[in-house]
Formats: sequence, structure tokens, C-alpha cells
Amino acid sequence: MDIILVPGLWLDASSWDPVVHALRVAGHRPLALTMPGVGEPAVASSDIGMADWIDAVVRRIDEAEQPVVLVGHSGGGNVVWGAADARPERVRRVVFVDTIPPAPGREISDFPLVDGVVPFPGWDFFPEEDVYDIDDETRARTLPLTRTIPARVPGDAIQLTRDSRHGVPVTMLMGSYDQAKVDAESGEWGAYGEEYRAIANAEVVRIGSGHWPQFTVPDRLSELLVAAVDR
Repeated sequence: MDIILVPGLWLDASSWDPVVHALRVAGHRPLALTMPGVGEPAVASSDIGMADWIDAVVRRIDEAEQPVVLVGHSGGGNVVWGAADARPERVRRVVFVDTIPPAPGREISDFPLVDGVVPFPGWDFFPEEDVYDIDDETRARTLPLTRTIPARVPGDAIQLTRDSRHGVPVTMLMGSYDQAKVDAESGEWGAYGEEYRAIANAEVVRIGSGHWPQFTVPDRLSELLVAAVDR
């Protein structure tokens, strides 16, 4: 099975290194991507938006001989859901890693600009529930892996136009949420809850981690990714 892995904001293809070996051992063909404009200065990235990131994944889908599995971590969830919307008949499953399917017209978030790009704001920027399991050694080791991202990407509204995306099976690998908690709270999520409930086949699996399981519990994440792909 071809598996396209999309990193979250500020990360590149190398962030998936802790899990790609397990996917290969399981007989799959993982392809980790670096999104356009990541690590580039404003002069080279100012015109790049969410649609360009989605298009980069769609091109990979079109190159594959068979339907693919898409995996998106954090903000990469917007990218893979947009790609599934563009090619629903070519996507076998979408796996979200500690994020949820975005609602039409919504964006990731807003972050401070520096020199026309969005730098990683540092581990202390995030709430404790996201980073509680990232110890000092892991923080120091992974900080050099972070890159700037194009200014437009975090605030770009995602365009979703095909209801057939809701027929693509979804697995949500969540740091602290399980199926019961998502189902109970999705009614309070507004448009995001409507998007989740519109998916015909959506399962939620608790990882038991913070927001970056590829750095803190890579073996657990690998196991769950293989299980999701093999469904």
C-alpha cells in the first residue's frame, strides 16, 4: 500500500523517520513529504498557500498506481483532507494524527510572522497537554528539525467541495481522546463536529501521548499506523 505522510506545521519529511521503517517492514510503501516553501525565505514562499500544499499531495496521489492512504499530523490534517476532497475515489483511508477533519472554509490558526514567514514559536508556546511528554532531551533534539513555513498557510481557509469525501474511511489517532470522548464532545465543535459526523466510517483510537507522538512514542504510533492502514 502506498502511504503518503504529511507533516504538521514547521516540520519536514524527516519528522516521519521514526515510523517509516515499521511501515516498510509491514509491507507498505511510505512516502514522507516536505511541503512547498518549508524552510524558504519570504521572497520564495510568500505566494504559497494551503491550496499549494494540497496540490502537492494530489500530484503524488495521481502518480500512484493504486489508491493510497493519506496520513496527516496536526496541521497536515487540513492538507490530507483537502487532498481526499480532490481525489476521493483514489484515497483508501485518511489517518489524522492528533487532529480532526477540518470544516469547509476553516483555517489552521494564526501565528506570529518574522521576516515574512512563520517560525516555530518554541515548545513553551503550546499548552501543557500538548507537550507534557516532551522531555528536555527530546526538546533539544527535535528543535533543530523545525523549519519556517509560508506566511499564508496557517490562515488559509480550506476549500472542500465534494460531499463524496465523507465516504472515505477515516482513522483519528488522538493523543488523549478516545471514541467515546470525541462522540460526546463533537456536538460542541460547531462546523467541525458537523464535518466529523458526516463521515460515514470514522474511528477514533487513543494514542496516550501529547501532540507529537512521532517524537515521544514512535513505537506506539507505528503500531497504530500499521493497524489503521491494514484495515
